[in-house]
Amino acid sequence: MKAVRIKEYGGPNAMVCEDIDIPSLGASEVLVKIAASGINYIDTYQRSGLYKIPLPSTLGLEASGTVEKIGNSVNGFKQGDRVAYTSVSGAYADYSAVPEEKLVALPDSLSFEQGAAAMLQGCTAHYLCKSTYAVKNGDSCLIHAGAGGVGLLLIQMVKNLGGFVISTVSTEEKAQLAREAGADEVIIYTENDFEAEVSKITDGAGVNVVYDSVGKNTFQKSVDCLSKLGYMVLYGNASGQVTEFNPATLGSKGSLFLTRPTLFDYTASRESLEWRSSDVFNWIADGTLNLRIEHLYPLVDVQQAHFDLEGRATTGKLILTP
Repeated sequence: MKAVRIKEYGGPNAMVCEDIDIPSLGASEVLVKIAASGINYIDTYQRSGLYKIPLPSTLGLEASGTVEKIGNSVNGFKQGDRVAYTSVSGAYADYSAVPEEKLVALPDSLSFEQGAAAMLQGCTAHYLCKSTYAVKNGDSCLIHAGAGGVGLLLIQMVKNLGGFVISTVSTEEKAQLAREAGADEVIIYTENDFEAEVSKITDGAGVNVVYDSVGKNTFQKSVDCLSKLGYMVLYGNASGQVTEFNPATLGSKGSLFLTRPTLFDYTASRESLEWRSSDVFNWIADGTLNLRIEHLYPLVDVQQAHFDLEGRATTGKLILTP
């Protein structure tokens, strides 16, 4: 089978599409014939070595497809079932061995591309606004990277919960996408200081929560955008990791909260995984949630996909197909 492998850390050119053996199955594992794989920023962190993984490795943490074979102890799935998963490595490939506990059924109403696009980013947006900071009607929220995969979904979810959304983007084209998703105010951060703009929009009160996937370049100003008792939710580091911060400033700025959540923890239990994925699937099916999928790459073009993602040349979700 074909798989995208890295043997050393580096840029997109470190990835090689090569032939490897189809994975063997453990007793509680399912062999999935992959129809679509999701590309996510965490893949670039693993590829570059920012997040260490064993080498050599097959990249990718999210996919959808059909069950090809099941292990001896698997009871919940059978050959031919449509499935999706996240938080299991090896998705940039034709086949993947996935623990049964990490698989969910993919409804017939969703395409494989939608299934791959919904799992990691959809469940991330879900835990951010339903659990990490549970948005209430009337809450004000600052969402960075509003035209990205998580950003577009998070804007929609927060609006459905009754929140007021301020979003930051880099271009007018991306600003329009954020507005279409429901953002009440959009700041083009390449043209305006987002901290000053948030202060104007909120009459100096600040926001209840900041959802920040950018990291180093936005972190300090994001903290300064918060109202008293506000939540700084740092869930990514697209611009680099935040390495210097004095926790004492949280007190002087209004008894603020700071958290660095991950999807792995918020879907660790079967109950949480099924709750989040089923909500996301149902919202997509009934039109409550709109997925933006416009970048489809063959597996062999994975290097270009990563160049485009890191170069901020994309919006919405990026998908690999065999």
